[in-house]
Amino acid sequence: MTDRTTTTSRAGIRGFRSGDGPRLVAAWARSAPADPVTPDRFRSLVLLDPNFDPDGLRVAVDGDRVVGAAYAVRRLTPMAGTDLEPEQGWIPFFFVAPDHRRRGLGRRLLTEALDWLAGHGRTRVDFSSYTPNYVFPGLDAEAYPEAAGLLGSLGFRTLYEAAAMDRALVGYRVPDDVVRRVRELTARGHRFATPTDDDLVDLLALAGSRFGPDWACTIRACLTAGTPLDRIVTARDPGGRMVGWAMHGAFDSVDERFGPIGVLEEMRGTGLGEALLHLVLERMRARRAHSAWFLWTGAQSPAGHLYRKSGFTTTRVFQVMRREAAR
Repeated sequence: MTDRTTTTSRAGIRGFRSGDGPRLVAAWARSAPADPVTPDRFRSLVLLDPNFDPDGLRVAVDGDRVVGAAYAVRRLTPMAGTDLEPEQGWIPFFFVAPDHRRRGLGRRLLTEALDWLAGHGRTRVDFSSYTPNYVFPGLDAEAYPEAAGLLGSLGFRTLYEAAAMDRALVGYRVPDDVVRRVRELTARGHRFATPTDDDLVDLLALAGSRFGPDWACTIRACLTAGTPLDRIVTARDPGGRMVGWAMHGAFDSVDERFGPIGVLEEMRGTGLGEALLHLVLERMRARRAHSAWFLWTGAQSPAGHLYRKSGFTTTRVFQVMRREAAR
């Protein structure tokens, strides 16, 4: 995916059709070996997304081979209320098979995806922070420098960076200062617990109203799919108000994936977030997890500082990018 073309690709481009899925997944693995997708993950993130439109998934074919794709999506179902974000579109992913690069195919795919979104009135397009079914937080420019150049040439600009972090859990134990903090908070009347069914009403209200409807959607979806409640630790203040939570196993039933975590802004600085983080890490280790990881936090945000203090290190950096139509 670069401007240095040799010969023009002969591949044709069309919307997604029945039978494309297996070939598309296989082509994805060849094209982005650092980020392959499984058929069931492709099904859940793309084909079963209520906003999926087959025409928005532009597929490049050469004979009977899928050699590239670019996925454009706009809201058909609101995240909350009635807001369909009529100006907003997303491109969650695109790729070109290695043997079809430097022939202009990536530019053709992205241009068709952008034109399709423009035809539906979308004047602002993000790569690739689509919620709730994002594939990547953004572009890993270190892993895919050609894609970064192509997006830049098409007018995409970086809004901010998201850091993916990991930490080992082999030999993990809750730090002594965190143990003391949990005891102090408990002595003051704070309660840390696995939520009951009835507690979920307060949890979803907290997540949806204070952290965004996509957070509530993620929690609701994973629990509906069967994620056990013991993957969650909630916190209530002495008055009984739910003021925070942390969890793992919320995405794709992957137990080693930490998050989301949320603490009311007015409760920050009390040690509550650090306590929730470590209480969940303790549960993860008890389930024999060897590591904890997540894809998305602001590297310089309060959460980013907390994660680094707790032993997490940055493993990848993603650029969240945006293109806006000229006015």
